[in-house]
Amino acid sequence: MRESVQAEVMMSFLVSEDLSFRIPVELRYETCDPYAVRLTFHLPGDAPVTWAFGRELLVDGVGRACGDGDVHIAPTGPDDLDEAVIRLQVGGDQALFRVGIPPLLAFLDRTDRLVPLGQERTLADFDTHLDEALYRILAEEQSAG
Repeated sequence: MRESVQAEVMMSFLVSEDLSFRIPVELRYETCDPYAVRLTFHLPGDAPVTWAFGRELLVDGVGRACGDGDVHIAPTGPDDLDEAVIRLQVGGDQALFRVGIPPLLAFLDRTDRLVPLGQERTLADFDTHLDEALYRILAEEQSAG
């Protein structure tokens, strides 16, 4: 059975120090991929863009700076737990977003009620889905190579 948690939050897309605009962002968590959350950004004039990363990164990022690689999340200041900054990076390009922490916590609370953090592996079909996904990826690589 596929279950999910969805929420929409408004984030500020920080174009520069002087320019930002608010955009709707869909947050999604699905039991078929219990370790990940997905953020779909709806930028004006562009097709929606979805980023997937570890749910635990989002949990940790609302309380302290964290992240390696393409996704970094941190509260806006050491004493400010009202807002967080999410930095997404591809190569030399990056996008910065500012978001209120309370809506993220509400979303994460709902994901935790669906699948408690640390209990992702207990989902009955997770290993089957993982095996199927790995098989598909390996088959695609072999047919491309």
